[in-house]
Amino acid sequence: MTSEIKFDQIKQFQQDFDDRKDSKVIERAVSHQGILAASEDFSAESNMHPVFSIDLSTGKVADQKQSGRCWMFAALNTMRINLMNSLKVADDFELSQNYTNFWDKFEKSNYFLENVLKTAEKPLDSRKVSWLMQTPQQDGGQWDMLCALIEKYGIVPKYAMPETFSSEKSAQLNKYLNLKLRHDATILRELVADKASGSKIANTKDKMLTEIYRLLTYTLGEPTTSFDFEYRDKDNNYHIDQNITPQEFFKKYIGLNLEDYISLINSPTDDKPFNKTYTIEMLGNVVGGRQVKHLNLEMNELKQLAIKQLQNGESVWFGSDVGQSSNTKKGIMDTNLYVPDELLDTDLSLSKAERLDYSESLMTHAMVITGVDLVDGKPTKWKVENSWGEKVGTKGYFVMSDDWMDQFVYQFVINKKYLSAEQQKAQAQEPIVLKPWDPMGALA
Repeated sequence: MTSEIKFDQIKQFQQDFDDRKDSKVIERAVSHQGILAASEDFSAESNMHPVFSIDLSTGKVADQKQSGRCWMFAALNTMRINLMNSLKVADDFELSQNYTNFWDKFEKSNYFLENVLKTAEKPLDSRKVSWLMQTPQQDGGQWDMLCALIEKYGIVPKYAMPETFSSEKSAQLNKYLNLKLRHDATILRELVADKASGSKIANTKDKMLTEIYRLLTYTLGEPTTSFDFEYRDKDNNYHIDQNITPQEFFKKYIGLNLEDYISLINSPTDDKPFNKTYTIEMLGNVVGGRQVKHLNLEMNELKQLAIKQLQNGESVWFGSDVGQSSNTKKGIMDTNLYVPDELLDTDLSLSKAERLDYSESLMTHAMVITGVDLVDGKPTKWKVENSWGEKVGTKGYFVMSDDWMDQFVYQFVINKKYLSAEQQKAQAQEPIVLKPWDPMGALA
C-alpha cells in the first residue's frame, strides 16, 4: 500500500507542533546547540568521577592519530604492561604500532587476493563479491587478527620502527592500496574466466604482492628484521640486548602465550545462542594463521571474568560502539549522559539485540579496561585506557558506566584460565560460520 504525504497532513503536523507550549523553547535550544548539548544531563558527569577500587598502573596513554588502528594500539598497550613492570622502563614506553601495521596491511592484501580467487566465478553483483570489493582492506581489525600477526612476525619497540606520515594519517595509503587491490582483482578474475593455469595465476599474484610490498615500504618504511634493544630503567641503569629479532623480542620480553587469550562476545540476538562459538566467513588477515573465533556469553558472565582478570593485575582488551552516548572530550561513556528522547518527546528505545539486528550499532572501537569500581562486590563504573592521546578524558583515560557496558560493549579478551570448566568446554567447540556482513565481524 502506497500512501503519499498530503498537504492537509502537513497542516495537522504543524498544528501539533504549535499546540505544544515548549516547542519554541526546544527549537531555539536545539537549533543553536544541537541535540546532544541540549539534552546533556550534567548529573551524569558527577556520577562518573574517575576513582576506582581496582586501578592498574598502565603508563602514559598512546595516540593513534588519524588512523583506525585502535585494535592494534589497545592490544599492544595490554602487552607492554608485563615489560614495563618487569624491566622498570619509562611510563612512556611503547611497542611499535607501525611495525605491526606494515605486516597487517601486507597480509590483508594477500588475504583479499585469495578471497578474490575463491569468489572469481561468482558474478560481480553477488552479495559476497560486492561486500569484498567495498573495502579490500582497512586499518581496523580484531584480537585474533593481531595474534596471527604477532605469532608470525613478533613485535618491536616503537623506536625500532617509528611512525611515518602514512601510519599516522592513513587515508592516502588506504585509498591507493585499495585502488591497487581492486585493479589486481580485475586481472585475477579475468585469468580465472579465461581458465588460466594455476601456475600463471600464482606467478601473477606473486608479482602483485611484490608491488604491494614496495608500496608499503615507500609509505611505512622497511620492516625491522633485527635491532638492538637498549633502555635505561627507572633507577637509571643502562641495558642493551644486541641484534635481537622481533620474534625473539616478543618471546623474551613480552612472554605471553597468545593461545591462552580468547575472544568472548555478547550478542543477544536470536541467531546466536549463548555458549556457542562463532567465526565469520572471509574475515582475517594472515592466510593459514589464527582463525577469528568468538564464544558468546551472557553479559554478567563477561563482567565477572573481566573483574577476575583485573584483580589478578591484568588489563582487558575490549571492543565497543564508542560513539553511542559518549562525550569524548570529557571521557565519559554513560547511557544517562544524554536524554534526546525526553528532549524530542519521542521513543528512541531499542534493545541491544535490536540495535544489532537493525544496523543501529556494532563494534567500532577497541580500548583497554584498566580498572573497576566495586560497590558491595558489584561493578558501578570502569576505567578505560583509550588511544587518542592525553588531551581527552583524564589524561587519555575514560570512565564507562556499568550500564553503558551492558548496552554497547560487544567483545572482551580474557585469559581462558579464568573461565569455568563449562565455559572452557563451550569455547573448545567448532565455530558456527557467520556471513561476512554479520555485525560480529565488524572491525575495531
